[in-house]
Amino acid sequence: MTGLIQVLGVIFGAILILVGALESFFFRDQRFHRLFLIKPDDVAAVRMWTFNLGFYNMIWGAGAIIGALMLTGPDPGAGRALLLFTAAGHVLLGIILFVSERRLWASALAEAVPPAAIVGLLLL
Repeated sequence: MTGLIQVLGVIFGAILILVGALESFFFRDQRFHRLFLIKPDDVAAVRMWTFNLGFYNMIWGAGAIIGALMLTGPDPGAGRALLLFTAAGHVLLGIILFVSERRLWASALAEAVPPAAIVGLLLL
């Protein structure tokens, strides 16, 4: 079971890092405006929050990967706690995203469902 949790944790973390990079460095690219609900005229106005939000996601992603890798290390309890915190946090963030902007329902599901599986496996 630990191997499956590790794989899911690393995939989850990598996705967060990828999304974070898109948010921080590619929010000006019009191909992603629909994904982030950005209008071309609003790019300058959203720069600060997209840039910062992207780094938040990259840091959360690093936490998920580190936690997953620590599960087979000398202190698996610490890895479990870190991965559980990261995954549970994103379950809540997915719910918050859905409540705050229903048009982003697919993003909310993508943010909440995979980490919910990790939480479930960690709590079994």
